[in-house]
Amino acid sequence: MTQFRDWNLECKVYIGNLGSRATKDDIEAVFSRYGPIRNVWVARNPPGFAFVEFEDSRDAEDAVKALDGTRICGARVRVEMSHGRTRNDRGRRRNPPPPPPPQYHRRRYSRSRSRSLSPRYHHQRGRSDSRERR
Repeated sequence: MTQFRDWNLECKVYIGNLGSRATKDDIEAVFSRYGPIRNVWVARNPPGFAFVEFEDSRDAEDAVKALDGTRICGARVRVEMSHGRTRNDRGRRRNPPPPPPPQYHRRRYSRSRSRSLSPRYHHQRGRSDSRERR
């Protein structure tokens, strides 16, 4: 059996919010009403989702339309066409960008804008000036 990541994306359906009690047989029984199934994979660690691969993409689309928001094994599930990305790929980069070079921070406060190097030093200088005036 091929891994679910290698399945045909046009025929691959994602089932989310699936209860931890759902089995491969439960999924097959519900989804086989919409057409012949090639593969079923149910996550166990962590549980809560599964994938179904249909033989025909039209059957997969029909199953998505009919089953999204229905209850399977007592849980209201989200059923959608798989997009092929992993959870880590959604809006996040695998490797964060490197921090800016140290020179960037030194150039941030130019002496032409203020006599002090940073707002923190400016604030402290203001306090000391006010104490001397009293």
